[in-house]
Amino acid sequence: MERLKSIIVSVIQLINHSNTSSIQPNRIISLVPSQTELLYDLGLEKEVIGITKFCIHPNEWFKTKTRVGGTKNVDVNKVKSLQPTIVIANKEENVQEQVEAIAKFCPVIVTDINTLQDAFIMIESIGTYTQTQSKAQTLIYSIQQNFQQIKPVPKSVAYLIWKEPYMTVGGDTFISNILQACGFSNVFSNKNRYPITTIEELKMLQPNYVFLSSEPYPFKEKHVQHLQEQLPNSTILMVDGEMFSWYGSRLEKFSTYFMQSLAPLLN
Repeated sequence: MERLKSIIVSVIQLINHSNTSSIQPNRIISLVPSQTELLYDLGLEKEVIGITKFCIHPNEWFKTKTRVGGTKNVDVNKVKSLQPTIVIANKEENVQEQVEAIAKFCPVIVTDINTLQDAFIMIESIGTYTQTQSKAQTLIYSIQQNFQQIKPVPKSVAYLIWKEPYMTVGGDTFISNILQACGFSNVFSNKNRYPITTIEELKMLQPNYVFLSSEPYPFKEKHVQHLQEQLPNSTILMVDGEMFSWYGSRLEKFSTYFMQSLAPLLN
């Protein structure tokens, strides 16, 4: 996505529109699941007219809003037919050519989220564009307060997101930043994005914990048992992938999840 990288100069960028004050956020299409949930929590029920098939939260929107394809295969013609006044996309989750095609007929917000601070800037910016600044600021404050309640866990961890081959998260990812906010040390922090790893490498690194994410690969308890046999010096745990990777309003629920569901399993 080299050309798209050249477009994105900050955490959030508006493509194909010079006067942001004239944008009417009354027909919004979201191409990003975590940001769809954010729009819901900002109270934009009437304004949001389209989502992707992966925008499963909230459930009522998943059932009733028009779907415009997946995050990687957006139906550009369907987007155009809905006559949106603004489309919300993401650098990592959406495809460069599709974003650029949409930008030819509609302003597109492209977000780029790699840290918790990036998420705060995004939430504030979306609040500004959608004229829900007060709700956005309240949400940011709540998330910040909740994260301050987390008791850091100074342990090493490997966070797996895929199998065959095993893939993990590098130090420049949002997931790694969330792990850091919890006190964890990512054993792959010296690598970028989503590197491939192996059982042999994990044995060599000997992380205190190996977290198996519930998404995008649907790890199950059988995978926990298999890896625990292979890595007896590490504790293998299933974790909620949405909690660690969704950078919208889902963050408000993270500290409760961490303290009530995950922390009791950490020894």
